[in-house]
Amino acid sequence: MTRHSLLALALLLPTLSACSPEPGPETEAVTFEIPSGASFSQVTDTLAAHGLVRNPTLFRGVARLRGDDRNVRAGRYEVPADIRWRPLLDRLVEGRVITVPLTIPEGFTLRQMVPRLAQITELDVDEVEAMLLSQAQNGEWDVPGPGLEGYLFPDTYHFTPGVSLETVIATMTARYRRLWTEERRARADELGMSEREVMTLASIVQGEARGTSEMSTISGVFHNRLRIGYPLQADPTVQYALGERRSRLLYADIDAVADHPYNTYSIRGLPPGPIGAAGEAALDATLHPADVEYLYFVARPDGTHIFTRTLVEHNRARVEARRLWNEVQQRRDGGAGS
Repeated sequence: MTRHSLLALALLLPTLSACSPEPGPETEAVTFEIPSGASFSQVTDTLAAHGLVRNPTLFRGVARLRGDDRNVRAGRYEVPADIRWRPLLDRLVEGRVITVPLTIPEGFTLRQMVPRLAQITELDVDEVEAMLLSQAQNGEWDVPGPGLEGYLFPDTYHFTPGVSLETVIATMTARYRRLWTEERRARADELGMSEREVMTLASIVQGEARGTSEMSTISGVFHNRLRIGYPLQADPTVQYALGERRSRLLYADIDAVADHPYNTYSIRGLPPGPIGAAGEAALDATLHPADVEYLYFVARPDGTHIFTRTLVEHNRARVEARRLWNEVQQRRDGGAGS
């Protein structure tokens, strides 16, 4: 386009709205996709095909005059059918693409994340699982490992549908790395723990706690056990070794994975890595355990725990907890029979 043509176009800009679709009483939404690497001519053709641009030549001239013809971002868009050219170009340049939420709850394992990540990336579940569980992934994403387990931070994200799995992983691991402030690293050094060890213990705390109120106390129990060389005996690690959650963990389940490196009943110390995605509260509870003398705890039906110092006290607590659990079961059975 010549300089004379551009000048004429500039003078016409205030009246160019006539070239856009006329607004109707009930405007429908138009969805379209701009592929990565598309030329502006291809972008314009796409817009014209969806009825958003009636005069492609003039539209390209407007975009060039605004300096937008080289700044359009790829992605999937949804706009009103009667949108004017100026706001349309604004959206394309700003990259206001369609996004959908991806929520990863605290405590989720990689296997639990797979269906959600497969949906957002529009990939096959098996393909997503294979990539997430690859042991080579930790080095690629600058996390302690082994693998990605525990390092895809649980949060709500917003992605455009069909986003690459690499982008999702990069976003989630970047969110994880932001957790590690100088203060948290200094505190881990004070405890004599590596980043991997902290996240491993935090994932166990996350798995044991129903809420945040008891996390620091649970953390205190595990720190006490680690200090004296006593097995952690954490049920969530056995569940992880089994590969599936059981509503009730039996001694037979523990024995079935007796030699598994994540069975903290049979192996002392921390397992090789995290057993799930710990949240920020679990991380801070791990770094700042409560100063308690407890060595044991047992869960009540409401999710709270009875904490005790000695094995004798613990056995009594187990009896009390079993009584409470039996009462819950009896109420359920009674309700089912009524």
